[in-house]
This record gives sequence, structure tokens and C-alpha cells, in this order.
Amino acid sequence: MPAIKACLFDLDGVIVDTAKFHYIAWRQLANDLGFDLSEKENEQLKGISRMESLEIILALGGVQISEEEKITRAAEKNVRYLALCQQMTPDDTLPGVRNFLDELKTASIAIGLGSASKNAKVILERIDMLSYFETIVDGNRVTKGKPDPQVFLMGAEDLQVSPKDCVVFEDAVAGVQSAKAAGMLAVGIGVESVLTEADIVVPGFENFHLADLLDWKFA
Repeated sequence: MPAIKACLFDLDGVIVDTAKFHYIAWRQLANDLGFDLSEKENEQLKGISRMESLEIILALGGVQISEEEKITRAAEKNVRYLALCQQMTPDDTLPGVRNFLDELKTASIAIGLGSASKNAKVILERIDMLSYFETIVDGNRVTKGKPDPQVFLMGAEDLQVSPKDCVVFEDAVAGVQSAKAAGMLAVGIGVESVLTEADIVVPGFENFHLADLLDWKFA
């Protein structure tokens, strides 16, 4: 039976919730282009790259701009987003996450991050959690976005662990699909009705411990 040798985590919605900052920044971009972006529409951007998100927003607004302007607008959005992230502190870490990672370290289980974000290191520094992660595979490294398995396969390779011995923690459908395509176990962080392809779904880490994961894995 495969062991648990490594755990790979998405960032937004799993370690920390920066979705509100993304929404504020994307909505401002939409407003600058003459239309609005609702919170419901913003859900479509969950777990995908910056440029893919921009393409969805432009389609929603029925707006066409040049490739050069796309790059400029995306960069402006990121500046706004990072400015908002500067408000973050260790208190913004989602409940129970730090304790769960401490349990993994104590058990000598490798820890990695797999995120579409290009700002992962900045955010982890702001919440004082950078030291937990032995590898960070982010939007600066990957060439294929989720649900492609590249991000998690790279994480397993960095940690020198077989994919079958990895567990992925994800809050987005595309992220769960990425984990499954990589041949890894997927723990969904959220609600079962949304994350239907995950092997197990929990609302968060507040009442979830390594013992619970092991009980489920080896039941």
C-alpha cells in the first residue's frame, strides 16, 4: 500500500484566503474597461492563471483589446493585488493550517506548494510560513495551468517522491482534477457538492489532523 511521503498544497483558499484581494483587483480592471464583475462571475477565475483569468473577464465584458494591452492590464491588476496583500499578517493564515503543517513536519512528511499564483513566495513571507515549504512550484515555473498535472508532478519530482505517495490539498475543481491526473490522492477543502472528484472533502483544517488523514488513507 502506498505511504504518505509528501503533501502538496494549493495556496489561495487552502493556506490563506486572498480571493477577496483578487476580486477587488479584477473588478477594478473590469470597471476601468467599462463594465462590472460580480462575485459570482469571479468564481470562474478560481485556480487558474492570471492571463487565463483576464481572457475570461474580457469575454464576460464583451471587450476586445490588443495582446500588448492585455499584458499591461494584467500587470496593473497584479500591482493592485500585491498592494492589498501587503496588509496581510500571520493572522490571515486559515484556521488550523499551521498546526497541520507542524504535524507533517513532526512526522517527517515532505511539504510542497503547487499554485498558479506568481506571488506565492511574497504571500508566504507575509504570513510567516515560507520556511514550511521544501519546494514551491508556482506560476513562475509552470508552463501548463491546472487541470494539467504539471504543477503537482513538478512538486513530487522536486521532493523526490513518487506521485502515488503524494496527497494534494485543493479548494478548486481544476486543482482537484490536476491532482487526480497526476495520480495523487486529492483532499478537497470546501464542500462535497462542488469538489465531487476529490477522494475526501473537509471544510478546512481547523478540526482535521494528520491522524484523520492516516485513518482515512489506511482504513
